[in-house]
Amino acid sequence: MKITVLAGGVGGAKFLRGLREHLRATLPDGQGGTTAEITAIVNTGDDLWLTGLRVCPDLDSIMYTLGGANDEERGWGRHGESERVSAELTEYGVGWPWFTLGDLDLGTHITRSHLLREGRTLSEATAHVAARWNLGITLLPMSDQPVETHVVVGEGAGDGGAAGGAGAGAGAERSMHFEEWWVRYRAGLPAVRFEQRGLEESVAAPGVVEAILGGDVVLVAPSNPVVSIGTILTVPGIRSALENTAAPIVGVSPIISGAAVRGMAHACLSAIGVATTADAVGLHYGARASGGLLDAWLVDESDSGLLPGLAEAGLRVVAVPLWMNSVEHAAALAGAALAEAALLRA
Repeated sequence: MKITVLAGGVGGAKFLRGLREHLRATLPDGQGGTTAEITAIVNTGDDLWLTGLRVCPDLDSIMYTLGGANDEERGWGRHGESERVSAELTEYGVGWPWFTLGDLDLGTHITRSHLLREGRTLSEATAHVAARWNLGITLLPMSDQPVETHVVVGEGAGDGGAAGGAGAGAGAERSMHFEEWWVRYRAGLPAVRFEQRGLEESVAAPGVVEAILGGDVVLVAPSNPVVSIGTILTVPGIRSALENTAAPIVGVSPIISGAAVRGMAHACLSAIGVATTADAVGLHYGARASGGLLDAWLVDESDSGLLPGLAEAGLRVVAVPLWMNSVEHAAALAGAALAEAALLRA
């Protein structure tokens, strides 16, 4: 079985780990792995150059989680981390003092940047760093070309600290890298729109279109629908592959009971005029039968009352427990997604 997953960030990382564990149990290879082939197409719109290093937050979050090195308390970065180098950079007045890179994490960024400067592509650099961790899942960046998400904030959005209140700097629209809006301001500055810079020069990374067209199942992880999944879908070639694949496409809602499972997805959804509800996000993706993305959509049991409206829109919908509070819960969720895909293929 070949399974392709669109993923980004912490939600995508937890889902992929659960999927891997489910398949190890149900399709074992006799050596602790699985006979299934899992490919994750990962958002790189959060990527940036910082202090001369190429940082790929979503790729690294997924790699560390699957590699067993993730800091489970913070939800990002390496466990057992220190930040002595970041403290020194701050003393030198370089970098972003509010975007600290751990000392162990810096090893990844230095390696990646070294490979890129040698002429390797991002796909090749990703394969190199991922090989250390024995992930059991192939990680593919959505594109080898930089496609960076920037946020345009509105007039009156000042530089008032983490809360993003009006103050000094208020004025006309201005743009900032997504990570500055997300980490420094905690998405507190009202976003007018998101811009994917470099999109016109980008193409899907090698293997991405093939993984979609050749997959038996395509899953959309419970990642941010605007700046993770939404960014992946903007890369030329990816949406058309999804439209043409014979594989069923099953998505998992990142919204439970009207709230984002993690992070500030509500601020992203508000910027594009979509309500922070499981049905609104499902309708935003849309039914593939009517030109949208999905064949089936999983919502939480607490949102079971939304099923009739989604079904009327042409989506196959099922309510299951969505909280991934443990690897076991994430594995059960992945199993439910695959079960829906099997019903669609039958």
